[in-house]
Amino acid sequence: MDRSDPVKTARTADAARAADASDGHARSREEIAALLRGHGITPTHQRMEIAQVLFARRVHLSADQILGMVNARHAESSKATVYNTLRLFVAKKLVRELIVDPARIVYDPNTAPHHHLYDVVSGQLTDIPAGDIRVLGLPQLPPGIQTEGMDIIVRTRPRDGVRIALTPIASPQDHALAPVQTSHGTRTPSAR
Repeated sequence: MDRSDPVKTARTADAARAADASDGHARSREEIAALLRGHGITPTHQRMEIAQVLFARRVHLSADQILGMVNARHAESSKATVYNTLRLFVAKKLVRELIVDPARIVYDPNTAPHHHLYDVVSGQLTDIPAGDIRVLGLPQLPPGIQTEGMDIIVRTRPRDGVRIALTPIASPQDHALAPVQTSHGTRTPSAR
């Protein structure tokens, strides 16, 4: 790192902090600011508050949930500010927008390749590691078009008479589903 240029040194340090914080566990205001700068986003007060809500923990939140959490903390943000900020975060690839169904859109701070299980009864959304799903082929795309990404949402519901809870394993690095205790014994959830 060239220490003779303080601006370049500060930008490099910001980028390093952003890389360290990009696992979705940014906690401090400094980490949040570095994460935003690392994605080319100016860290305004309201953007910082919205990012803090998104990156404080790995959960899928709707814009209305984010608005409520931001305003509960102390900031006064409008619905338009939250929606505009989320659009910016999606455009800069800081978060992913998931259209779970036509009436439910959530934002995912985990931008690493992965897919989702969606319980249509409870509304719970659970990450599935990308390697756990194999796609054997895609249709031929028209000339001049390329694949940008693929989001797979496996919609599930409990079988009649079976109650099961999907619980992510405690380790944030491991997004596999853990066995859970139910009234019918221990079960390991699957994507089937």
